[in-house]
Amino acid sequence: MGKTVERRLTRAEVPEDLTWNLDDLFVSEEAWEAELIEIERQIAQFHRFKGTLHSSSKALLDCLCAKEQLSMRIIKAWTFASLKQSADGSDPINQANMAKFSSLRTKSIAALSFINSEILAFEEGTVEQYLKEEPRLAAFKKNLVDLLQTKKHTLSPETEEALAALGELQGSPYQIYQMTKLADMQFAPIINGEGNELPVSFALFESRYEFSPDTDVRRKAYHSFVATLKQYNNTMAATYATEVTKQVTLARLRKYDSVTHMLLEPHQVTPEMYNNQIDIIYKELAPHMRKFAQLKKRILGLDKMLFCDLKAPLDPEFNPETTFEEASKIIMDSLKVMGPEYTNIIERGFKERWVDLADNVGKSTGAFCSSPYGAHPYILITWQNNMRGCFTLAHEFGHAGHFFLANKNQRIMNVRPSMYFIEAPSTMNEMLLGQHLLSTTVDKQMRRWVVLQLLGTYYHNFVTHLLEAEYQRRVYALAENGIALTAKTLTEVTGAVLSEFWGDTVEIDDGASLTWMRQPHYYMGLYPYTYSAGLTASTAIAQLIQEEGQPAVDRWLEVLRAGGTLKPLELLKHAGIDMSKPDPIRKAVKYVGTLIEELEKSYQ
Repeated sequence: MGKTVERRLTRAEVPEDLTWNLDDLFVSEEAWEAELIEIERQIAQFHRFKGTLHSSSKALLDCLCAKEQLSMRIIKAWTFASLKQSADGSDPINQANMAKFSSLRTKSIAALSFINSEILAFEEGTVEQYLKEEPRLAAFKKNLVDLLQTKKHTLSPETEEALAALGELQGSPYQIYQMTKLADMQFAPIINGEGNELPVSFALFESRYEFSPDTDVRRKAYHSFVATLKQYNNTMAATYATEVTKQVTLARLRKYDSVTHMLLEPHQVTPEMYNNQIDIIYKELAPHMRKFAQLKKRILGLDKMLFCDLKAPLDPEFNPETTFEEASKIIMDSLKVMGPEYTNIIERGFKERWVDLADNVGKSTGAFCSSPYGAHPYILITWQNNMRGCFTLAHEFGHAGHFFLANKNQRIMNVRPSMYFIEAPSTMNEMLLGQHLLSTTVDKQMRRWVVLQLLGTYYHNFVTHLLEAEYQRRVYALAENGIALTAKTLTEVTGAVLSEFWGDTVEIDDGASLTWMRQPHYYMGLYPYTYSAGLTASTAIAQLIQEEGQPAVDRWLEVLRAGGTLKPLELLKHAGIDMSKPDPIRKAVKYVGTLIEELEKSYQ
């Protein structure tokens, strides 16, 4: 039998129907280039507003409306460049366009930085007076009020302008991380049991080998993966330390109580809500997850439970395959409970090529949904023809449905709710998909499979991301105490977080302690903990929909349409749950416990 070598397609070789339709943003690269010139022209006109904002409510309104128009153009142009880069980061044209756009965005931030500075310099009570005088300012009220609350953290106009001009530099740790990870890292191929050579890449490891039922392949791929990570650990530690130093320095400059206070401010949540989320799950979920790890070790007949075995499939022979078309039908059926307005949006997404599902060289790992204002959402996923992808797709369509409704019902500055809420609509769709599949199947193996998928979601949000959140919390504490963040330190912190959570049920090896190198989220402020917040909320609301039906659905749709007009605590109270209390978190942890019990029973 001859050896087969699997080759990944280049972007140019991918059939068009497996890619997203970017024509809905710009029909060509030339049209995009022309738009950049137009954006540049608009940026140049802002000097006419400089020094006038305090003169009248009309002057303030004109400037804010011009800024709104510019934001709409910038978002569309940025989305086009960034989606092309995500689809193929190895293409030098995409890299160059991203750089070109990046410098334009920095220029716009610098040119517009006077707006906030001038508003913050208004005499006490001016904003309130303007809001009374000019009804059309009402749409900007929330932003104006939020801005005034940052007054105590704002520096002199000159300093703010200097910081704005260094915007591109402030984003560079993330850029360097992405380049290291997606462009420079090369992984040694592995040989499977049949003697075939299999390629290893960041994407293939995280989307395929980690879930491989073949223990030999899974562990070999992990060793190849870890061997390359080790070669880059000092570079990546220096990159991440720069990011943390930047945040800590900004927090001190801006006189926040701590870097955590600064990073939580845009989330509009209290430190208690943040700490509750991490403390309760880290402590109370651990016993359930240890039980899960022991069950997995027993069922898979493993000699020992390694960190790289945690995502091994429990029922490897049973991996229901599904085409993209079948998956889209199942998702549509599961979302019927949400009513026609919502399901029509999702249906359009499938029909109008909102989704990029191909695998090709240079394509970004993972899955995401980008929802530019004034256009429809776009979803990136690497479709592997299995039902697990169905859950990922339902998740991303949850983001799409949310932002489609928010974009339609709000103006651009009022669309985005806090990060704390962002993962609720997406995980909600996974809950609905799980409920739908459980209610339509009596087959024991299929039911077990669905429970495993739901556990996969909880694992992702309540384990993977939560352990990252705990790691992040410790790293910021070290940084604030002036401790250097070397590769050794970061590796030790990761190892400690994992060991405390898993106890002696999982072997935490050197590679496990390098998990900190795998996540782009650390470059996005306090992002990881929000995954568990969103899933806590959607777990509670999915239960309410089961109990109450239509009234709960109606409240949920109102919350989605509200976009960013309410704070997350108010949004969720409107949906029917109170996240300032530990109860919803405990309830969600308990629910995970019941899933693990059901799983254990299915093996008796």
